[in-house]
Amino acid sequence: MPVHQLLPGLLLLLWLPASLARHGPPLWGGPHPHGTPRCYSAEELPLGQAPPHLLARAAKWEQALPVALVASLEAGGRRRRHDEPPAGTQCPVLRPEAVLEADIHQRSISPWRYRVDTDESRYPQKLAFAQCLCRGCISAKTGRETAALNSVPLLQSLLVFRRRPCSRDASRVPTPGAFSFHAEFIRVPVGCTCVLPRSAQ
Repeated sequence: MPVHQLLPGLLLLLWLPASLARHGPPLWGGPHPHGTPRCYSAEELPLGQAPPHLLARAAKWEQALPVALVASLEAGGRRRRHDEPPAGTQCPVLRPEAVLEADIHQRSISPWRYRVDTDESRYPQKLAFAQCLCRGCISAKTGRETAALNSVPLLQSLLVFRRRPCSRDASRVPTPGAFSFHAEFIRVPVGCTCVLPRSAQ
C-alpha cells in the first residue's frame, strides 16, 4: 500500500494516546495532582474492594471467564466437602460413553481442571486458573495418555489492579496501611490444548 494512504492512520495512532493522556483521568487513580495514583487508607477502602471509578473504567470482569467461573467452583467445592471426595489431579482414562454429557474440559484429549487462585493484593482477588491434568494427551483410540503429544495451557491476558504501599504525605515514606492501585496485565491459564513435542521422544 502506498505511504500516502497509510499516513492518515499513522497520524491517528500518534494523536489518540496523547489526546487520552491530556483529556482523560488516569485509569488507576481518579482525580489526583500530577497524574499519580491516589493513596487510600484502609478506612476509605476495605480489603477486597476497588474504587468505583476503577470498576467503571476497567474491563467488565464479570464477563471474563476466569472471574465468571469462581462462584460455581466455590459452590462445587462446598458440595464436595459434604458429599464426595475432591476431584483427582491425575491424567484420567477417557471413556467416551462416560463423558457424553460432560463439559469441554472433561471431554478434551488434553483435559484440565479449574482451581481458584486467591491474591489479596490483586483486584479481582479470586480468579479461576486452568490446570492441565496430563503431561501428554489422551489417545482417542485407547482413551489413555500418550507421549506423542504434549498438553500445554492456553493463556489469556487479563487486566487486574494491584495494591501497593503508598505515602499519604510529601515524605514519600509508605504510610502504614495505605495503598494505591496500579493497572497490570497478567496471563491467566484458561484451558489446555495438545501440541507436537519440541523434540522427538
